[in-house]
Amino acid sequence: MSQTKVQLVSGTTAQDLTVDNINTTSINSGQVSGRKNLIINGAFRIAQRGTSSTTSGYGSVDRFQCNFSGADEAMTHTQHTLTSSDTGPYAQGFRKSFHVQNGNQTSGAGAGDWMRIWHKFEAQDIANSGWDYTSPSSYLTLSFWVKVSVAQTYYVQLATQDGTSKMYYFAMTLSANTWTKITHSIPGHADLTFDNNNEEGLYIAWYAFRGTNNTGSGEAANQWNNFNGSALTPDQTTTWWTTNDSTYEITGVQLEKGLTATDFEHRSFAEELNLCQRYYQQVGSADSGLGGDFPMLPAYTYLNGLNIAASFISNTKMRTTPSISEIGNGIRVYGQGTNGDVASIFTIGTADDTNVIVFSLNGDGSKDWGDIDHAMVVTNRTGGGMAFESEL
Repeated sequence: MSQTKVQLVSGTTAQDLTVDNINTTSINSGQVSGRKNLIINGAFRIAQRGTSSTTSGYGSVDRFQCNFSGADEAMTHTQHTLTSSDTGPYAQGFRKSFHVQNGNQTSGAGAGDWMRIWHKFEAQDIANSGWDYTSPSSYLTLSFWVKVSVAQTYYVQLATQDGTSKMYYFAMTLSANTWTKITHSIPGHADLTFDNNNEEGLYIAWYAFRGTNNTGSGEAANQWNNFNGSALTPDQTTTWWTTNDSTYEITGVQLEKGLTATDFEHRSFAEELNLCQRYYQQVGSADSGLGGDFPMLPAYTYLNGLNIAASFISNTKMRTTPSISEIGNGIRVYGQGTNGDVASIFTIGTADDTNVIVFSLNGDGSKDWGDIDHAMVVTNRTGGGMAFESEL
């Protein structure tokens, strides 16, 4: 307990009040200032790549993957819009969710089949979170809303990537078509290690189904175990996987220091976008309905005009040197009265702060822009651009 002096100011007079017995460490687990939620985009408001995808991995909402594999794999993952009928999360201010729908399953559930929603953390964000991860009396608490179309038991798994890899999982038994708030506290363990760097240190995975190639009965729930890739969670009911058009949906995901889940930390759209752009950002639009936004990147030609060197100043410091890919055949180079497509992207480098990204391009062999400065135009056609990715 502590004694706190509060000064009340009214007009030109000030009065001091002394307030006893305020336990300041009980407010947001001591995090009165700063940010408590280690999850990025836990309200699923940011979807730079697009609002829907049928590809395993990233493709819709930022920082969350939908991974799947197996016979008849046909998952669609979307940034879903909630309505007032979504009793529970809507009343708590959530307007988006991550929604996965299973496709046409006709071959049953194979031993190698699986589907998960996956979120990864930089090791330094865990190491500097304030969680004493080597102490069993120090906790992280995970909370989220979840809704499934098939009633059964599902599993959530955490796994570390530094030191001796450890795995932790817990079960949740869910009713069909009902939003449920889940909270679960995870203790530290003497064998946990997190490097203070920008590589992957921890992941969380929500499993709708996992075939017997990756399940078993040897690892105990609600405690840290040695990572065993062949028996990560118990055998799982196949009903969700074998039910056509079954769904799995989450929102309001928060991971915070402490034993008790607190109210979700709603960040501004601008702040959440900035956090997401550390891992992914793009120039131009993949949405042909937007008509292209015609951004220009500074560039110059060399090698008798057959190659082009360009630079991109990113919106935020990216995690590491990004990979660069073309979106929708959207890159063209203009200069000296001619223009042409770009054949390939190569020689990617960045300044030390990873804000200035320098790269080279092969020009169209039929064009010669000459050895003078030029400008490279991105998305001079609709539905095209460039993607910069430094995901974990």
